[in-house]
Amino acid sequence: MAKIIIGTCGYHYKDWVGPFYPPGSKDSDFLPYYASQFGTLEINYSYYKMPEAEQLRRMLKDGTSAGTELSFSIKATNTLTHKINPAEWPKEVKNYLKAIEPLREVERLEAVLFQFPNSFHYEEENRRYLDKLLEAFAGVPAAVEFRNAEWGNNRVLEGLKKREATLVSTDEPDLKGLAPVLDLATSLLGYFRLHGRNEQNWWGSDSTARYDYLYNEQELKGIAERIKIIAGKAKKILVYFNNHARGQAVKNAKMLETILNV
Repeated sequence: MAKIIIGTCGYHYKDWVGPFYPPGSKDSDFLPYYASQFGTLEINYSYYKMPEAEQLRRMLKDGTSAGTELSFSIKATNTLTHKINPAEWPKEVKNYLKAIEPLREVERLEAVLFQFPNSFHYEEENRRYLDKLLEAFAGVPAAVEFRNAEWGNNRVLEGLKKREATLVSTDEPDLKGLAPVLDLATSLLGYFRLHGRNEQNWWGSDSTARYDYLYNEQELKGIAERIKIIAGKAKKILVYFNNHARGQAVKNAKMLETILNV
């Protein structure tokens, strides 16, 4: 069975002070405390701007707590997934790879997450782009999340397997047009992103409202069974909760740890 590591998507949330971080915690207290509670973190700020090597070095230092070392997955910058400039993206890749080198040097990089939007359709131009992008990241663990149902086909799955890239398994509302649930191992790494099931607010512009959801125990037991399916085929499973509002992600992460006994 694969090693299962559970964490959250992001950690720097002011509304986690009280529900998770001790009252009175300062920003500088967040990551060291997080590292004392979880084994992995998905870095999300890198979606909004190009990460910087020095900042990641600081995170490596802050993510070391009582002899344990936090591992990191990191989201690709939006210029590689949402705002793609055909003339500029190869340079963006070089800058990104240079920035994440500190994580790779100490072997604390779990994966680079490429989250593509619902507007990223299964079209020839996009297929060619994804192929070239994964080629540019050869040697780096890559996890791909599709939010458009058109990508859920055998050709895509075989292509990911060939490139040893991970298909991200998601949990999100059952809404028309969203990618279907596909718990399939395309590499030796499994990657789950749990977004919550807030149907009412999913298509709104407020991301906090979109991910405002607390899983109940029965729902998490169902997710645990999905994880076990991949765990029989992979060496490691990463599970990240993205329902971050009011510390719900950390509450559910701890619940899932108990259910899976990890």
